[in-house]
Amino acid sequence: MLGAVAVIVFMLWRGGQFMRLANFTRETRDEVMKCSWPTWNELKGSTVVVMISIALLGGFTAGVDAIFMFVMRIVSSI
Repeated sequence: MLGAVAVIVFMLWRGGQFMRLANFTRETRDEVMKCSWPTWNELKGSTVVVMISIALLGGFTAGVDAIFMFVMRIVSSI
């Protein structure tokens, strides 16, 4: 079992996969450092906006569903 792992690691190393992973990790870290992160107050404000939007969308969906169900009951009772 250990020999199989060693062979796989050797093949990945030989194929340059570890260097590609290292480069990917380095580039990702550099890009994350360039990001501008929101302040705590901006984050709280955005969270409130998202929660209100979800509540409004949920209410709209429930309302449309109730109307559609009412119409279907009337149509199916005819």
